[in-house]
Amino acid sequence: MTEKLHTATSDTFRSLRHRNFRLFFGGQLISQTGTWLSMVTQTLLVLKLTGGSGVALGFLTAFQFGPMLVLGAWGGAVADRVDKRQLLVVVQSLAMAQSMVLGLLVLTDLASVPVIFGLATIQGVLNSFDNPARRAFVVEMVPAEDLPNAVSLNSAVMTGSRVVGPALAGALVLTVGYGWPFILDGLTYTAVIAGLVAMRPDDLYRSAPGPRRPGAVREGLRYIRSEPNLFVPLVMMALIGTFAFNFSVTVPLLVDGPLGGGTGTFTLLFSVLSAGSLVGALATARRSVVTPRQLVRSAAAFGASMVLLALSPSLAVAFPVAVLLGLASIGFMTTSTAIVQLLAGPEYRGRVLAIQAMVFLGSTPIGGPIVGWLSDVAGPRSGLIAGAVACLVAAAYGARELDLDEVPVPPAVAPVLAPASPATGEVDAVALAD
Repeated sequence: MTEKLHTATSDTFRSLRHRNFRLFFGGQLISQTGTWLSMVTQTLLVLKLTGGSGVALGFLTAFQFGPMLVLGAWGGAVADRVDKRQLLVVVQSLAMAQSMVLGLLVLTDLASVPVIFGLATIQGVLNSFDNPARRAFVVEMVPAEDLPNAVSLNSAVMTGSRVVGPALAGALVLTVGYGWPFILDGLTYTAVIAGLVAMRPDDLYRSAPGPRRPGAVREGLRYIRSEPNLFVPLVMMALIGTFAFNFSVTVPLLVDGPLGGGTGTFTLLFSVLSAGSLVGALATARRSVVTPRQLVRSAAAFGASMVLLALSPSLAVAFPVAVLLGLASIGFMTTSTAIVQLLAGPEYRGRVLAIQAMVFLGSTPIGGPIVGWLSDVAGPRSGLIAGAVACLVAAAYGARELDLDEVPVPPAVAPVLAPASPATGEVDAVALAD
């Protein structure tokens, strides 16, 4: 029994054998907790300043993620031709400054709704460069055989931070007010910056930076369109990202309205949802392969769990359903991301991941106000039902367009720089072949 537990644990966390990934994992765990602390506090602050407006929450989401729609592909092109580690240090430092400024404005009573929206836009611009660089950088910290595990553990970091961040936001808002959570978020960036600086560049599995040339973004789009196993998951992500991944809009409105809760209840329910996501991310981390069938099933499960949450008659029912919703949503997210990361050619990976992030995060500014308006007009449950329909339509589309039993194999396209040889210190070129 002990041996089996040890084997399972080793399989689940095998990417942590690599020092650079350990530094990245630890820094991201702290920093992403701060990010969710800040985002939930922004939601609560806008709710307070607007008297509970769903449309205002939708526009907050739009300002947070709208820049990704405009700049995301360009951010991916930049990530393909620069040192991703250095780019992340710069972007994370600017993000730290943004959080500190927001905290100081709130503490001095200068933070109006337009000011919050403006700083949320700056946050979105920085995310347009951070997201593709950070996700493409995961590929450079581990060998190809550990990539699915690294993707799932990276998702576990994001979801684990969502367990702690929202609950901490609720506690801090109720005890010390709205300003200090943003200051604390700013301080957490020091962890990820320190981790990036402490990495060993010679241990990275780097691809040669792409040349700067006109049409790089269009080239990436043509590449995606020519690969059905990349194009179809991205279309599914567009549907689901637009209408389903709007938890910061739908969950607080559901709790504040039909379920009769308050600030503490919302943050607790959000943390429970995130706990389900964490369990799901750790479960998927043990997979050695991902398939289109898993993608379609996870999209369908996501839709079914959203229906259950929409129909929940009370908080007592909503809490266990939120766990299922977390499991299903992260199942779709990790499966989609792993397929895209595995199948994208190394010379296109930054652009492909940027376009995926653009489709996911960039679709939210479109869906957020729509879902917020729908929730205001027809009730918070209707916003969740709209998300459920989108998930089920995406699942049906994927089932029709994909070979469900195919096992994606990483392409051996461009050379990747392997870690330096302990004996010679030289770097050998190896392909991402199976």
